[in-house]
Amino acid sequence: MTEQDALDAAARHDAAERSAGAPLPALQRIQALPSWLIGRVAARGRGLVADALAREGVKMLHHAVLAAVCELGPVAQADLGRRLAIDPKDLVGILNDLQADGLTVREPDPRDRRKNAVTVTPAGRDVLRSCATAAEAANAQLLAPLAPAEARQLMALLTRLHEA
Repeated sequence: MTEQDALDAAARHDAAERSAGAPLPALQRIQALPSWLIGRVAARGRGLVADALAREGVKMLHHAVLAAVCELGPVAQADLGRRLAIDPKDLVGILNDLQADGLTVREPDPRDRRKNAVTVTPAGRDVLRSCATAAEAANAQLLAPLAPAEARQLMALLTRLHEA
């Protein structure tokens, strides 16, 4: 039985108990909450994506920084940290890793030599393409139990919740 099958069975059981008027035990009440279910599904999704990115040799936060540098670059290191809400000390370590792997370069910002500007390299762009394919496959695996129309509906509902 997959995790999704277990969740579906638990939800059916909970619905049957509620319709019979019986109170749910404490743990089942928690596990019937939308916040709990969303959190469990999110954890599974993060795990699938993290595993897919790891096969590409990239950690999730490194991937996010690399994507932001590609989209915003050249970008001041401080601006990048603010934009991604990453602590400056953590960002330095991530950028050190990305630069050591030849995926980004840091050079003095031509507009303000006191700052470093970060730019993605051609190798970084290649890694981003590979990571995008891997992340899309992981997300397809996450949504595989759903029919295509259900997956689109789920995405629309999640977007509404996110934007609320």
